[in-house]
Amino acid sequence: MMSYMKYFDAHTHVNFAAFDGDRVETMERARKAGVIMNIVGTQKDTSAAAVALAEKFDGAYATIGLHPIHTSRSHHDVQELGESGSPPAGGFTSRGEVFDMALYEKLARSPKTIAIGECGLDYYRLEPESQKVQREVFIQHIELANKVSKPLMLHIRSARQSISRGGNAYEDALEIIMSHAKVRGDVHFFAGDWNIAKQFLDLGFALSFTGVLTFTHDYDEVVQNTPLDMLLTETDAPYVAPVPHRGKRNEPLYVTEVVRAIARIRKADVDVIAERIFANAQRMFGI
Repeated sequence: MMSYMKYFDAHTHVNFAAFDGDRVETMERARKAGVIMNIVGTQKDTSAAAVALAEKFDGAYATIGLHPIHTSRSHHDVQELGESGSPPAGGFTSRGEVFDMALYEKLARSPKTIAIGECGLDYYRLEPESQKVQREVFIQHIELANKVSKPLMLHIRSARQSISRGGNAYEDALEIIMSHAKVRGDVHFFAGDWNIAKQFLDLGFALSFTGVLTFTHDYDEVVQNTPLDMLLTETDAPYVAPVPHRGKRNEPLYVTEVVRAIARIRKADVDVIAERIFANAQRMFGI
């Protein structure tokens, strides 16, 4: 591992269509700033692309899996999938992807694949009957992670109201994890309260935070109270760019702003926070 690298973007999507015009340049900007990145897949094509990029570039790793929204009919995201094949007005793809265990296991066996996901539960735009499918596919991801002994990258998103008709996504995910998981991992883009955070921490899961910390105080309590060795930083690029880049396309370079936000919230030295978070990533993902 190159000693000058000091930042870790635990969850980025430079494999998405949003970076088709300048992907190499974006990754090079991050590399020069000392950012190592984890490129996360959301279905079979973006997962394969994540592994291909990780195998090609130093300082890049991959996470492979099927995002819960892609397990059934879902909104088409041009930043993720591009303009080609865009569905008609209404914004839905025609059908969900069936989880192909053999395909994903092959991608998981790459030495540059460091986690399985992003997987979990997404109740934000929950379609009828999709909750059952999401749970089944989540369990399949956990079984794959158990088999290859790699950590999970969790995507958990509750409904617009904290309690949906189908239940709370964080509580449902905790139940599934406790019943099936033999590995631990990272709760990507954590957006729960301290009560929920404690339950994941008690199970050995780290919490990762995005540029949201630069423009809201909603998660300050969780960031303050979480043990420093259980914190990770991420961009979720191309989404949620931090201040001072808010409103623009996000990129891995901007994970440095997340580190600064955590240092501010915890009233700690920025370099110390960066060093500790990078050490957390090395420990959790085996890099």
